[in-house]
Amino acid sequence: MAATSENAAPLKPLHGLPLVLLTIAVAFSTFMEVLDMTIVNVAVPHIAGSLAVSPNEGTWTISSYSLASAIMQPLTGWIARRFGEVRTFVVSVLLFVIFSMFCGMATSMPMLVLGRLLQGAGSGPMVALSLTLLLSSYPKERQGIALAMWAMTVVVAPIFGPILGGWLTDNFSWPWIFYINLPVGILAAIITWTLLHKRETKTAKSPIDVVGLVLLVGGVGCLQFMLDNGNDHDWFASPLILSLGLIAVVCLTFLVVWEIHAKHPVVDLTLFKQRNFTVGVISLSLGMFAFFGINVVFPLWLQTTLGYTATWAGLASAPVGILAFLLSPVIGRNMDKLDLRMLVSFAFIVFAITSYWFSTFDSAASFGALVVPRFVMGLAIPCFFIPLNQIYLSGLPASEIASASGLSNFFRTLGSSVSTAVTVTLWQHRSIYHHATLTEYVNPAQPGATQYLQQLSHMHLGNAQQLGFIDQIITREGFTLAVNDVFYLCAILFVMLIPVLWFSRPPFGSTGGGAMGH
Repeated sequence: MAATSENAAPLKPLHGLPLVLLTIAVAFSTFMEVLDMTIVNVAVPHIAGSLAVSPNEGTWTISSYSLASAIMQPLTGWIARRFGEVRTFVVSVLLFVIFSMFCGMATSMPMLVLGRLLQGAGSGPMVALSLTLLLSSYPKERQGIALAMWAMTVVVAPIFGPILGGWLTDNFSWPWIFYINLPVGILAAIITWTLLHKRETKTAKSPIDVVGLVLLVGGVGCLQFMLDNGNDHDWFASPLILSLGLIAVVCLTFLVVWEIHAKHPVVDLTLFKQRNFTVGVISLSLGMFAFFGINVVFPLWLQTTLGYTATWAGLASAPVGILAFLLSPVIGRNMDKLDLRMLVSFAFIVFAITSYWFSTFDSAASFGALVVPRFVMGLAIPCFFIPLNQIYLSGLPASEIASASGLSNFFRTLGSSVSTAVTVTLWQHRSIYHHATLTEYVNPAQPGATQYLQQLSHMHLGNAQQLGFIDQIITREGFTLAVNDVFYLCAILFVMLIPVLWFSRPPFGSTGGGAMGH
C-alpha cells in the first residue's frame, strides 16, 4: 500500500486548543492501558483474599491481561486498516472501560480473569494507535514533542501503577483500581471522536487470514501462559510448562513462515526488512527486558526481604519517574539536532551504571540510599524510549506506522513478560544458592560464627532459637546477594546492547507522512 491510497490531500495538522485536548485525551487513555498492567500487582493479596483463592492464583489477574493484550497488539495494523484508525481507537477505549467495570464487579476469580482477558483484548490496539493518531495530528516540526509525550505516558504509568494501586487498595477496596478507569476513558473517547471523526483513515476490506490468526493466538497465548506460570511449576520439570513451550515454538515458527508467504498477512513481517526497524525493535525489547527486570525485582526485594509495605515499596521505586518526566519534552524538542544513537548509548551507559550501583547494596541499605540510584536512573529513560521509537519508525510510509507501532509494542510487552519470568526465577535460584554457601560458614571452626552464637546465648535463647535466628539472617542476606546478582547481570546486558544499536543507519528523520522532517 503506497501512501497515495490515503486521502488524496494529506490532512492538515491540528493546532491550538484541539491539539492540546487531543494530546491529553490520547495520553490519558494510553496511561490507563499501561497503568492497568501494573496497578493490580500490589492488590493481588487483597483480591485473592476477598475472592477466597491463593495469592498464587491471584496472579492470574496479571497474566490474563498481558496475555490478551499481547495477542491483540500485532493485530493492530490489520484491524486499523479494516475499520479505520480513529474508529478502532475509540472502540478500543470504550471496550476497555466497559470491561474495567465488569472486573470491578467480579464476584469470583473466573469472572475476574474473564474480565481481565476481555479488558486486555479490548485495549490491545490502544497504545499503538495512540502513537499513530498523535503523529498524524501534529505538525511535522513538532512531532518530536508528540513522540516524547507518548513515550512519557508509557514509561511513567507502570511506575505509578503500584503506588496508585496500593493507595486505592489500602484506603478504599480493590474494585476501585478498575472503577477509576471509567471517567478517564469516557472523556478520552468523547474528545478523540469529536476532534478526529472527520479525519478517519481510508479503510480497505481485506480477507481475514484465519491460519495466521489461529497460529498467533495459539503461539502467543501458550508462550505468555508459560512465562507467567513457569516459576510456580518449576519450569520444564513440569509436563504442562514443557508442552506449552513446545506448542508455542511450533505455532510461532509456522506463523513466521505462513505470514511471509500469505497474501493478506495478519501480522506484517515485511517490516523487518527495514534495517532500522529491526535494530530498533531488538534494542527496545532487550533494553526493556533489563529495565523491567530491575523494576520487578526491586520492589519485591523491598517487600519480602526488607519488610517494606506496598505503598513504601512504590515510593522507593517512584523517583525514577521524576527526571524522566522533566527531560522528556526537552529531548522531544531537540531530537532532530542530536544523533539518536549517541542518545540511546548514553541511556544504556546510565542504566548500566545505576544497575551496577544497585548491585552493591546490602540489606542494611536505608531508604535514602536506595532512592538516589533510582532518581539517577530516570535520566536514562527518556534518552532510551523516545529516540528508539524514532529509530524504528524512520523511513516507514505513513500507512505502515500503525502496523510498525503495534508490532514493536508487542515485542516491548513480550520483553517485559519474559523479563518478569526470568528475573524472578533467577532471583529465587540464586538466593537458594547463596543461602547454602552462607550456611557453610556457620560451624565451630569459624571464630565469627562461634562468637555470634555466644552473644545470642547471653540473650537467653535456646539452641533451636539461636539457629532459627541465624537462619533468618542467612535467608535475608541470601535474598540480598541474589538481588545483587540480578542487578549485576542487567548492568552487563545494558553494556552489551550498545554495539547492537550502532547497526541502525541515519537519517532518522522523515517518516512517510509521519515522524519529524529535518
